Amino acid sequence: MEETARYNNGLIEDKLHEECGIFGILDPNHNRYDLARTAYFGLFALQHRGQESAGIAVSNGEDILIHKNMGLVSEVFDDSILDKLKGIIATGHVRYSTTGSSTLTNAQPLVVRYYKGSMALSHNGNLINANEIRKRLEESGTIFQTTTDSEVIANLIAREREDLVEDAVKNAIKEIRGSYALVIMTSDKLIGVRDPYGLKPLSIGILDDCYVLSSETCAFDTIGADFVRDVKPGEIVVIDKNGLRSHHINKSPGGKNAICAFEYVYFARPDSILEGVSVHISRFKAGKYLARESPADADLVIGVPDSGIVSAMGYSQESGIPYGLGLIKNRYVGRTFISPSKQIREIEVKIKLNAMKPVIEGKRIVMVDDSIVRGTTSGKIVQMLKDAGAKEVHVRVSSPPIIHSCYYGIDTSSRRELIGATHSIKEIRDHINADSLAYLSLDGLIKSIGISAERLCTACFNGVYPIDVSKESNKYLYEKC
Repeated sequence: MEETARYNNGLIEDKLHEECGIFGILDPNHNRYDLARTAYFGLFALQHRGQESAGIAVSNGEDILIHKNMGLVSEVFDDSILDKLKGIIATGHVRYSTTGSSTLTNAQPLVVRYYKGSMALSHNGNLINANEIRKRLEESGTIFQTTTDSEVIANLIAREREDLVEDAVKNAIKEIRGSYALVIMTSDKLIGVRDPYGLKPLSIGILDDCYVLSSETCAFDTIGADFVRDVKPGEIVVIDKNGLRSHHINKSPGGKNAICAFEYVYFARPDSILEGVSVHISRFKAGKYLARESPADADLVIGVPDSGIVSAMGYSQESGIPYGLGLIKNRYVGRTFISPSKQIREIEVKIKLNAMKPVIEGKRIVMVDDSIVRGTTSGKIVQMLKDAGAKEVHVRVSSPPIIHSCYYGIDTSSRRELIGATHSIKEIRDHINADSLAYLSLDGLIKSIGISAERLCTACFNGVYPIDVSKESNKYLYEKC
């Protein structure tokens, strides 16, 4: 697998990617709801968090049934498959690989059968000590079927001899370090777990008397559930026929929280609420702060679809420069297995985006995007706008330069492949052929989110990691191929 570039729809993606989205639901009234279909729609709402594989597992009270495959949710499931997944509890997963290769073997939920019965686990995040734990388990005779750190967690839980699964979970998470939001399903329980720093989001909702767990609140809106609260950093919530109870709080050193700031920049859907903060409003504010910090003498503000649009609207409102629809996104490209040949790479941006020539011709444009990772796409979009007649293109980025790799479940390249780490602002401006370039300051980003710096992980921007990581760590920590 190539680490330096990932291909989506046959095209090079110049964006950071989240690892996955997780979902779970328990129906105490047994089959009042079609849980497999409810999970299916929940995963649809979380599709932006992972497009490589999808899976749903259900418990019928005795055994766990599962279906998973490579592809989008709509490609993996149909009515005939969902009809077979009948149960009183369900968990679902959409995946973008960070640790472990993109193969069906690594698709989740991960089902483990052990002496206590069966368990399905869905994981979002990345363990930074998975290698040493896996090695220890292998030396003691444990056999692994995947190359994911999620299987490390499952094996730690399965090895415990506690009577209650929640006690086994408590003991297991004492050994792991890194980021994790977990949804764990047994024959009669649904368990949600969040790492002590709260790096990955996990929320609780309720649909009549069914409790729901989801990476983002947008899934609750989709299925008609009401938001209850976020799972607290370090908390284990246990849901069964008797309701929900908080079973354990495992606090980080000093009680520090650190949700990933990039959730607000790019990963989360705009209609989600994370830690009480509207993603949409935080992005709108980021655009306003960007306009204050880096004004431009221009005629029109446009956003790069989809994640740059809200910030562009904020920039427009604050600057007084009109907002326009300058780029159109092709939403029907679908998945393709065309090899990324030179010819395809040359037209990759035009397959996905097209410039609105009547809107931008003869105008000085402010182009707002959420981030620049490697710089491969930004330059092509700038050139597209100039080819369509833009007199000037001033690029504004609604986040600081990405200059450090992430070890907590975000797919970033090594520092040498991050253009923000290897080039000055002027060099990046020249590289993408922009007339000017400016980034939002870290202080501006923090103010736009509205959460104190002490409660955010901003390591990709400033290199301050809430959990110490080895310099040798990378997302293929124990990849076997």
